Amino acid sequence: MENNKSWVWPQGILVVLFALSASLSVGLMMLIKPNTSDAQSRQSINVSNVANAAQGGTQKRIEGLKTTMLNSWQQEAQVKGLSYALPPRFQGATIKSAQLGADKKVIALTFDDGPWPETTAQVLDILKENNVKATFFVVGRNVKNFPDILKRVVAEGHVIGNHTWHHWYHFMNPKVAAYEIENTSNIIYSVAGVKTNLFRPPGGMMHNGLVAHARNKKYGIIMWSSDSIDYSRPGVPRLVNNVFRQAKSGGIVLLHDGGGNRSQTVQALPEIIAKFRSQGYSFVTVPELLEMQEQHQKLIANKK
Repeated sequence: MENNKSWVWPQGILVVLFALSASLSVGLMMLIKPNTSDAQSRQSINVSNVANAAQGGTQKRIEGLKTTMLNSWQQEAQVKGLSYALPPRFQGATIKSAQLGADKKVIALTFDDGPWPETTAQVLDILKENNVKATFFVVGRNVKNFPDILKRVVAEGHVIGNHTWHHWYHFMNPKVAAYEIENTSNIIYSVAGVKTNLFRPPGGMMHNGLVAHARNKKYGIIMWSSDSIDYSRPGVPRLVNNVFRQAKSGGIVLLHDGGGNRSQTVQALPEIIAKFRSQGYSFVTVPELLEMQEQHQKLIANKK
């Protein structure tokens, strides 16, 4: 009996110790579990923050790429001193259209008075969609107010011309005329890296001092052979008819992307492009048009 009791007592102690050990283990697990949950929660929050940061970072990278593309293009243009080379015969000359061979059927679309909020971008979207390059005669103060729009015009391969700083019609003395033209050329270059020698007088005014200065500085005076009269907002059908009433190969079409409400021009532009193409025309910029005339005249001279 004594022997049996002495064996049971140590065995009881072991059972108690085992029970205490189990209790401690459970307690430790309970203590550890909340910490694990907190860690998981923190990890979840961190993942969410990383995802949000990544999304924001992606947007910033996209915007950064856009800026880099424009800036790199601008820097490259400035290094090259990019300009539109005019053949000598057109420097200081007034041009309404180009004289081309019978086998050429081309037209130049031109847009005045921009860059302009919304409308210029809408015009650019349509031109890009239809793979058309055009010539934009810009107003200096609009370039100052909306430089990024001008950068887009140039970056998408269109040609820039000078349309004075204020778009004034009244007579200007030589100093004022020089200010209007040269300040505009300077800001075009500083914003977009383009040296332009194309000039269009506001309203087609030939005798208020502007053309005299432009001619002395060897700008090509670019007029037009087909006037859309879109500034009067005649309605889309009439606007289109105005363009085609005098349209011809080698012609220069006058349209407006700025200076007022140009919604009718935006509405009419796809139809104008489609109609010219249906008649077999292709689209060129003004410098391309003049270069084509130069080559045509050289060909004629060689034949003689």
